[in-house]
Amino acid sequence: MSIFEYNGSAVVAMVGKNCFAIASDRRLGVNLQTIATDFQRIYKIHDKLYIGLSGLATDAQTLYQRLVFRHKLYQLREERDMRPETFASLVSAILYEKRFGPYFCQPVIAGLGDDNKPFICTMDCIGAKELAKDFVVSGTASESLYGACESMFKPDLDTN
Repeated sequence: MSIFEYNGSAVVAMVGKNCFAIASDRRLGVNLQTIATDFQRIYKIHDKLYIGLSGLATDAQTLYQRLVFRHKLYQLREERDMRPETFASLVSAILYEKRFGPYFCQPVIAGLGDDNKPFICTMDCIGAKELAKDFVVSGTASESLYGACESMFKPDLDTN
C-alpha cells in the first residue's frame, strides 16, 4: 500500500463560467477503519482562493500551516492577496524544496484570478504542476472521479 492511501481521500475541482467548484470527502480513515467523518480537506486561503489537500492527513495539516504563514507574509509585503497562479507557484516551490523528504500530499488549487477568470491546478508531492481548463482530481478515488467528471462536465457551466 502507498502512504498516499493510508488515510484515503478524494478532492475534485471544476471550472465554470466565471466560477469554480472544489469538493472533497470528509472521511478520515486508517486503511479500512473510519476514524472521523468530519475531517477538513479543503482550506480557504482568501475569499477567491481555496486549496484541497489529499494524502497523509498529518502532512496535509502541516503543509496548510506553512502555506497560511507564507500567504500572510505575502499580504504584509505586497498589501494584497495572492493570485491563484502565484499561490500555485508557491505551493510548488514549498513541495519541491522538501523533495528528498516530501510531504505526502497532492494539492488541488482552485481560485478566481483577474477579471474573475477561474484557475485550477493540481500537483504531485514534489510540486510538478498539472494545469487544466476543465477539472482536476486527486486522492485515492482519482479513477472514479475522472469518470464522473468526464461524464458531467460541460464547458461554461453556470452557477444557476
